[in-house]
Amino acid sequence: MFPLPVDYPHKRAWVPFSLENNLNFLFCSLLYLRPLMEILLRQVKIIDPSSPFHQQTTDIFISNGIIKDVGQIDNSGVQQINIKGLHVSTGWLDVFSNFCDPGFEFRETLETGSNAAAAGGYTDVMILPNTSPIVHNKAGIEYIVQRSRDFVTNIHPVAAITRNTEGKELAEMYDMHQSGAVAFSDGINPIQSPGLLLKALQYLKAIDKAIIQIPDDKSVNPAGLINEGIISTQLGLPGKPTIAEELMIARDIELVKYTNSKIHFTGISTAKSVELIRQAKKEGFSVTCSVTPYHLCFTDADLVQYDTNLKVNPPLRTKEDQQALKQALIDGTIDCIATHHLPHDTDHKMVEFEYADFGMIGLETSFAVINTFFPELGLEKTIDLLSARPRSIFDLQTDSINKNSTACLTLFIPGEKWSVVDLHSKSKNSPFIGQQLTGRPVGIINKDKLFLNQ
Repeated sequence: MFPLPVDYPHKRAWVPFSLENNLNFLFCSLLYLRPLMEILLRQVKIIDPSSPFHQQTTDIFISNGIIKDVGQIDNSGVQQINIKGLHVSTGWLDVFSNFCDPGFEFRETLETGSNAAAAGGYTDVMILPNTSPIVHNKAGIEYIVQRSRDFVTNIHPVAAITRNTEGKELAEMYDMHQSGAVAFSDGINPIQSPGLLLKALQYLKAIDKAIIQIPDDKSVNPAGLINEGIISTQLGLPGKPTIAEELMIARDIELVKYTNSKIHFTGISTAKSVELIRQAKKEGFSVTCSVTPYHLCFTDADLVQYDTNLKVNPPLRTKEDQQALKQALIDGTIDCIATHHLPHDTDHKMVEFEYADFGMIGLETSFAVINTFFPELGLEKTIDLLSARPRSIFDLQTDSINKNSTACLTLFIPGEKWSVVDLHSKSKNSPFIGQQLTGRPVGIINKDKLFLNQ
């Protein structure tokens, strides 16, 4: 046991710190170590196909945020992490999260969202503009960039396409791009007007950025609460038909063909959606997509208990749709995993199903959920979907695990079972709380900082 200074984020304190085999360490609400300076990862298995050390179990020595050496290292004079079964990969990226700041800080803040991301193994998060005020101008982007620059995670703002996400007129997209926006989306309010989306696609072609859409035609039974089918009839709940999603995808693909621009569909949930996207890719268009962890492990049949944590948009679909999503992940049609981390306070979730808000939190459980409910995907493929693939889509590349590379790393133990109890997110709207999952994110190393879970 020895003390280390902790900066969190404007206060300094001394806390006891011990790292031994397995997860026998005390952190006493520890979030960041700053400066990290030097650290030695002992006998970690590297999962990084772009690294010459891929699949090797070895030591990694990091100094001032740079990987100085990889191999059998004899350096007992520095801080060490020696945890049985520890794996390391390049940092994971989530492409669709809502941190609710500014305006809804009682649900989540940039700080608590950053902590939740780090606890889930994410070094990078792309956050939505659905705040109050909406992030639809240069000032909104600069607030996020400046407010989050000292956090352990990299927070990348996604700028609104339209003013106030109302879908009526385009926002100041070029100015927001210049200020740090990495993509454009109206978030949970997808663009309904094809003419307006056409203009946005044409505009963004000049700066080579993508639009992110939740595929949802809101004119098709806007009162729908769950997937339209046998289960919705049995439960007496208004249904949302799959065609609401598929019409939107078909329409937007045609707009991409016309403009030769980029679009990313997130939260796809039906077999027909997969086929439409697969065909567009075969034709060579810049169409990519992501799926949520919860669409991979739940179906509409799981709603028989009226669990409001499972009220999501797009809704949970049938077993046949779920199997199509899994196959699309295996064959590469689906490009990455998106958590759709949407925090809600108790007052908006612990109510009758009809009145509950859509969405659940997911950053801290994403890896474990995929690893637990979809083991046939395989560890290497799972890590690729969490790291390399989303980074490639949105041009947020990081160095591979190699000597003299920047240390942007995720630490995890794929075989460890753990119970979802204490979460860093401010909101607790997760159906996984109290469940045992397999595959534990241990923490991250990023920006010369270390974050480890308790």
